[in-house]
Amino acid sequence: MRELAQQLISRRIYLLAVVHLAICALSYWSAFQLRFDFAVPPYGEAIFWHSLTWVILVKLVVFQCFGSLHGWWRYVTFADLASLIRASVASTLIIAAIDYFFVEIYQIPRSVLLLDWGTTLLLLGGLRSVWRLIHEHVWPSLTAEDRRPALLVGADQQGIALAWQINNRSKLDYYIVGFLDENKSHHGTRLGGIPVVGSTQDVTSLADRHDAQDVLVVADSTYGSRLRDLMERCRHASIRVKMIPPVDVLLEGSHRLQVRDINIDDLLRREPVKLDTEAIKAMLASRRVMVTGAGGSIGSEICRQILNCHPAELMLVERAENNLFQIHQELLRTGLGVKVSPCVADIRDEDRMRALFEGKRPEIVFHAAAHKHVPLMESNPGEAIANNILGTKLLTDLSDEYDVERFVLISTDKAVNPTSVMGASKHLAERYVHVRSEDSKTKFVAVRFGNVLASAGSVVPIFQDQIRRGGPITVTHPDMERYFMTIPEASQLVLEAASMGGGGEIFVLHMGEPVKIVDLAKSLIQLSGLSPEDIQIKFTGARPGEKLYEELLFDDEETLATENPKVRAARHRFHSLTEVKEAIHQVAKLIHLPEEEVRAGLAAVLPEYGPALAADVKQEDTQRDAAAPLLATSELTEADGLEKTL
Repeated sequence: MRELAQQLISRRIYLLAVVHLAICALSYWSAFQLRFDFAVPPYGEAIFWHSLTWVILVKLVVFQCFGSLHGWWRYVTFADLASLIRASVASTLIIAAIDYFFVEIYQIPRSVLLLDWGTTLLLLGGLRSVWRLIHEHVWPSLTAEDRRPALLVGADQQGIALAWQINNRSKLDYYIVGFLDENKSHHGTRLGGIPVVGSTQDVTSLADRHDAQDVLVVADSTYGSRLRDLMERCRHASIRVKMIPPVDVLLEGSHRLQVRDINIDDLLRREPVKLDTEAIKAMLASRRVMVTGAGGSIGSEICRQILNCHPAELMLVERAENNLFQIHQELLRTGLGVKVSPCVADIRDEDRMRALFEGKRPEIVFHAAAHKHVPLMESNPGEAIANNILGTKLLTDLSDEYDVERFVLISTDKAVNPTSVMGASKHLAERYVHVRSEDSKTKFVAVRFGNVLASAGSVVPIFQDQIRRGGPITVTHPDMERYFMTIPEASQLVLEAASMGGGGEIFVLHMGEPVKIVDLAKSLIQLSGLSPEDIQIKFTGARPGEKLYEELLFDDEETLATENPKVRAARHRFHSLTEVKEAIHQVAKLIHLPEEEVRAGLAAVLPEYGPALAADVKQEDTQRDAAAPLLATSELTEADGLEKTL
């Protein structure tokens, strides 16, 4: 097979040489005809015949040296045209020099040389362009009967490049007939020969007009609500919506068109937040780093990203041994050569944690261990206090005592105006970390999350399981809204906060627009290949501790800009260290008391905690027709993005 290919290539080179020879001869002859107004006198003919052989030979040699004699005409570009111009100029100058210094009789008129240069460019450039035109437009139109016409979202440079690649691959399943773009100034124009037919709002009528049953969306070009709206419009018109990787991803993989179905991340995420990866690497490289809650969703992803920064040692602190074993084995398989130390430990065990700090001497601590499930913590409020407040206090004190350079607490939006025990416990943990930053060399900061997609116990896996079972999907309240972020985005925000925190800040990511839980349920039903009529929606009513709307900041919290425009830094209201220590001392006495006494004692110590607020969401307002064509979900409180319990 290789020998046959080489033979074909070698034969093709000879064929191209013959074609170029013929074109050069035709160009040279045309130059004489144009010079003498198509009435070449005898002395002109004599010059032509005496110079033809060596002129063509010079041209072929120069074209070969410039790489213009070979190459695939079907892929000709402006770079090839520039090379052709350079080769033509060089050959003309060489011919003129030879003619001037070495030819005494039958010298070529200078005007003929200029005309020959122009006709050579015209004939060679024109022929190559016509060949590409046939290959790109005529031939695909003749062979497109087995390819499905499709619309492509995004009339930008990347979209144009992808459309060109798709339309010039006759073996692909799709053929782009038009762009969809939100910029109205583009409508009616043609980009790369493909018309911009309109916006995604008119996708139904445009698809019908162009006989398209597929809409292709370039990954990272459309996010969140806009993609959800497009998907909803296409669903009603029975139009398939598929995602394609961007050009850089396509270049890394095979030459097939890697279309995929839309997933829930596409529907909920925003424009990606760009982080200062160099600063993060500089902070973590050759450092001893400890991650608590290392076996949970957020903690494990933090560990993966830390490993790529080549720390001196990565300490995985986790109470659940199975989770710890899994993440430890995964990190070992990376082969990066970083020392990874699995540490089975409970952050509430002072002797064990002190031994770890004494023996390991961590320089940077990421505290992701927490009890996060709102309903469970409402039933077990003492455990929330013990783990989220006292565990955090212990780690904070040890970090100060052992001169840890940086300490990052992972918090939650539920800590703002908390109505749940879990939120109240995280708020008091935030407060203690903040006050310790006032008198410590350690840079203590906190990061406040919204809900993290696909984290352990989050709402998406719960909905998916309910859909697999045929429904109903349970949603607590039709107006319930939450902010969402992805696991990688959340973990990167933690690293970014650590790198730029000066101490005392609470970092908050710009989360975009909140998403209604009921809309999230609808989207998951559609992504499962079902219609809303196939799955029953059941609203169960808000439960104790839940809020309809989450907040990322207190009303009186001052926010400051950071180096990253998508990240803000907030400052807690002033509290003295003595005051906060006394509050923690008081709630520590509540751990083993009955639930109601724990909640009452927590409210007495923490005025921001308002457990009665959840009751204001009236049960009768949450009732809906049980046969409503949708889902309701429920453990939406479990969609919180904190880490799996350590």
